[in-house]
Amino acid sequence: MEPITKERKRQLSTDIIMILVLSFLGLAGFGLLDRMIDLNSFVDNTSINIVWRVLVVAVFGQFATAGLGITVVCLIRKEKFRSFGLNTRNLLPTIVLSALCCVPELLFYWWQGTIHSWCPFWDVHMTREVLSSGFPYNVLGMLITATAWGFFEGFNYVVIRDKISELWPSKHRWLDWGALFCAIMCILVHWMVGVTPDAILEMLATMILIYGMLIVRKETGNAWGCVLIFCLYWNAV
Repeated sequence: MEPITKERKRQLSTDIIMILVLSFLGLAGFGLLDRMIDLNSFVDNTSINIVWRVLVVAVFGQFATAGLGITVVCLIRKEKFRSFGLNTRNLLPTIVLSALCCVPELLFYWWQGTIHSWCPFWDVHMTREVLSSGFPYNVLGMLITATAWGFFEGFNYVVIRDKISELWPSKHRWLDWGALFCAIMCILVHWMVGVTPDAILEMLATMILIYGMLIVRKETGNAWGCVLIFCLYWNAV
């Protein structure tokens, strides 16, 4: 691999900082919004159409923290999403290998006895109400949920990993600094830090999932596995 230019290094550094700052501001802004309107009461207020409630939380919460940063950077740099692996190349092996990355965490939840019937986004707070709301609100609500909690959460890791790994490439095939950063970030964001045996096992399983799916993306050149994990597995069992 040829060394990248100083200009490209500055650009990548700026992109990474911008993504992280915008994500932090999105998280802080969501916290401020919660103080202003009491989000728990807003989310549970059935007098407001369910689609509007899902849209507010999706845009100002989930997308603001896991989507806004990469979207702004891609718009500024005129980078298309498909340039980060949203293609059909090696699609089947990508899906199979990405699914295998979920196995350790799935086995952990099975061992704990916490697995429930499979349903995409079932653990997202408003999904039950969305599914029971009737057409077309259930369709619109699930599309918004799938976009924010599925596509952008998975793709957010892909873009961050790609940029970090290009800026700090590893000489070892299976060591990837971007994937490692994203795996640690996932654990911290989802409050999976703990010192009990169960907590440590959960952290390791999640590390394998996030790190593994990003290594698959790196090896196959395809990012759909990362997206599908968050659409079909994460929050679904």
